[in-house]
Amino acid sequence: MKTTFDQIAARQPQLFSAAEIRVEPAQLAAMAAIVDACETVLALPALRDAALAAAPAIARVPTAARGVFMGYDFHLTVDGPKLIEINTNAGGGLLNAYLLAARGHADAAAAFVAEIVAMFRAEWRLARGAAPLTRIAIVDEAPAGQFLAPEFELFRELFVAHGIAAAIADPADFVRAGDRLLLAGEPVDLIYNRLTDFYLETPVDRDIAAVFAAGGVVLTPHPAVHATHADKRHLMTLSDPQKLADLTVDRQIQAILQAGVPRTIAVDPGDAEALWAGRKRWFFKPPAGFGSRAAYRGDKLTRRVFDEILAGHYIAQEIAPPSEHEVIVNGQAQTMKADFRCYVYAGRIQCVAARLYQGQTTNFRTPGGGFAPVFAA
Repeated sequence: MKTTFDQIAARQPQLFSAAEIRVEPAQLAAMAAIVDACETVLALPALRDAALAAAPAIARVPTAARGVFMGYDFHLTVDGPKLIEINTNAGGGLLNAYLLAARGHADAAAAFVAEIVAMFRAEWRLARGAAPLTRIAIVDEAPAGQFLAPEFELFRELFVAHGIAAAIADPADFVRAGDRLLLAGEPVDLIYNRLTDFYLETPVDRDIAAVFAAGGVVLTPHPAVHATHADKRHLMTLSDPQKLADLTVDRQIQAILQAGVPRTIAVDPGDAEALWAGRKRWFFKPPAGFGSRAAYRGDKLTRRVFDEILAGHYIAQEIAPPSEHEVIVNGQAQTMKADFRCYVYAGRIQCVAARLYQGQTTNFRTPGGGFAPVFAA
């Protein structure tokens, strides 16, 4: 009998590549060092306080939860790994756990799955101590229509298999009862938040925001961790030697970040002509963007789009070309680009997965592309 994962792989083969990617241990170690350096700097009280002060008020709601599935995304260059961005609620973690099992790496898969369950239990204990975790809701807007919707069902099955009632929900499915959220008449203890409304500002998310602010539900990841980690303007600090020195960051950590974070600057309309003239060296991104939406390589820009970027409070990051890998597709060799995603919890890498593609950005549309497991060479 086919498992849910088998059914997903059959229905959406573009999610998974047949390849396995081998990476030199030194590259993996360098990614871990960059993650650790970023976590150290982003936790500095001065930087954290400034980030929370600049964010919407809900980011300042006290919460002990750390935030599940941080995603540190890298390109591997001839000069070592380069951090492209940091994301909250990084998708694909559980898909990659099951992908490991499907490719015959049962022990690695079991270890990652165990870490995932332990991570959610840890989030609950941080917030609620010894109280029992009874019910989890996996929440996204119109979840059935989301690209990674199949992963939601895998999470639901996983939680249920570990004795936790679970359901997949749209924010509109909740009924607020005082300081609790009810789903199908039952109170929800913890929300696994897959929303990209990072500060819960749309009307449909307001009940979640209100109950979270009142302490009635544990939300993970939550607005604070987006403000302190995933706002792409942090890349400007992490790549600026003067800012790091002003924060009295340890020199060894400064060196790691200088080597591993491409220079990132604010797009200033006053610098429009210089930015346009040098656009081929930059990748332009909105500070709160995700999934490569509204992000542009400078060499692909039209003047019209550039004018929109100037008005949009964008950042510009020096382009770090992705590595290329030969993949066999239908018996023929194809060259694929690769992004490398480190799934991180509490500052530690749980799993590294590649996303193989052709074109400008990761797209999950390239035949033979998709997620691929990563191993030390």
